[in-house]
Amino acid sequence: MAMQIVIPPLGESITEAVIAQWLKPDGSLVKRDEEIVELETDKVTMPLPSPAAGVLRHSVKQGDTVTVGSPVGSIDESAAVAAAAAASAPVAAAAPVASAGADEDVRATPLARK
Repeated sequence: MAMQIVIPPLGESITEAVIAQWLKPDGSLVKRDEEIVELETDKVTMPLPSPAAGVLRHSVKQGDTVTVGSPVGSIDESAAVAAAAAASAPVAAAAPVASAGADEDVRATPLARK
């Protein structure tokens, strides 16, 4: 499912902003709250965080002027779930748990032995 990236209210008298630069390239995997685009107004320059984790898709170019409330891109959340599952599968299989046997020398304080 794709979530829209929308320009939030930037201030009382600010109605538009310029896409100063995309901090992440189109098609890259981003985390939730990771800064993805930098907005520039006549009063402030501010980064915009990702609303979700997933694959970033740009719908406007760097240097374009956008109004408050307009979408500038989207995040494909289904791709993040697939990437996270693929990344965690080999780690879980390759991590055997070692158990302490009775014949091993286990060092512990007297309080921990009780």
